[in-house]
Order: sequence, then structure tokens, then C-alpha cells
Amino acid sequence: MTEENVEEKIDETASESEEAVKETETAAEDVNKNENQEAGNNGQDKKSKKNKNKGKKPDKRDEVILDLTDRLKRSLAEFDNFRKRSEKEKSQMFDIGAKTIIEAILPVVDNFERGIATLDAETLEKDPFAQGMEKTYKQLLKTMDDLGIKEIEAKGCTFNPDLHNAVMHEENDAFGENTVSEVFQKGYTYHDQVVRHSMVRVAN
Repeated sequence: MTEENVEEKIDETASESEEAVKETETAAEDVNKNENQEAGNNGQDKKSKKNKNKGKKPDKRDEVILDLTDRLKRSLAEFDNFRKRSEKEKSQMFDIGAKTIIEAILPVVDNFERGIATLDAETLEKDPFAQGMEKTYKQLLKTMDDLGIKEIEAKGCTFNPDLHNAVMHEENDAFGENTVSEVFQKGYTYHDQVVRHSMVRVAN
């Protein structure tokens, strides 16, 4: 093979390689285009599916679940309100019952006080019966105090119609205006609720 033939062979091989490279590049470009088109089509398909789902009516089962859930929440709220109302009513009934009992006991306390007021210091010191009365009276007062029954402060206090019942008025310079000067019957409260008003005389 002559030198010219060798050169021609080299040139042919080079040209074939260049054509192969060009063909490869062209094929790669075609592949990329196809991939981009497929990706675009997939995106459009997903969007179209989403749009279809948006316009689609909710499943009947979902509607039933939502309805039952709403009913359950309402029932629980109503039951909680009923429970609170029942507890409040029971508490009020207990207070009413306790108030009735206290009103029945207070005249007994009044009689103890009237009986002890007639005794002098010497009798209280020497007479066992008088001492027994005084001890019973003190025990009764302590029990009332433990139960939340408190005596209403009246004498020397400013008249309060929510606590005091004025049955008399007087002109008395020893007391300030609208001040309770005398207590005829003690008043009591039960847990800050008036069971019996104090019966008083008020100085003008």
C-alpha cells in the first residue's frame, strides 16, 4: 500500500468518526426532547387529575362520617351541660335543705341565750345545772361555726338592709347616724347566705 493510499484511508476513517459523533449527538437531542415532552405530559395529566378531583362530589361515606361526628360532638356537649346543671341543682337543693334545718335550730339557740342571760356569775360558778347549760350552749355554737353558720355582726355597725331588719329607730348621740344601737334577735348566715336577718334598732 502506497503512502497516498494510507492517507486516503485515514481521511475516510476520520470522516466516518465525525459522522458517527454527529449521529450520536442528534440521537441524544432527540432523546432529551422526548423526555421533556413526556414530563410535560405527565404534569398536565396530574393537573388534570387534580382539577377532576376538585370538581368531583364528596363520597357518601365521607358525608355520613362527618354527620355522625357532628352528632357525637353535639351529644357530648349536651351531656356535659346536663351534668353541670345537675350538680348545680343538687348543690342548691342541699343548701335549701340545710337552711331549713338551721332555721329550725336557731330558736333553740335563742332559748339557750335567754336562759343563760337570767343567771348571774355566782350561779354559773356554783350550780352544776347552770354550768351544764353553758357548756351545751358553747358546744352548740362551736358546731354551728364548724358547719359554716356565722353570727351577723350588728351592734355598732352601719345598718345594712341585706343583713339587718330595722324594727325601731331612735335618736341617740352615742351612736353615729344610721348605726345599729341595739340587737333584739341575732341574725345568722350559712356560707355567706343570710338564713335570718338581725332584728335591730337603728340610731338616726
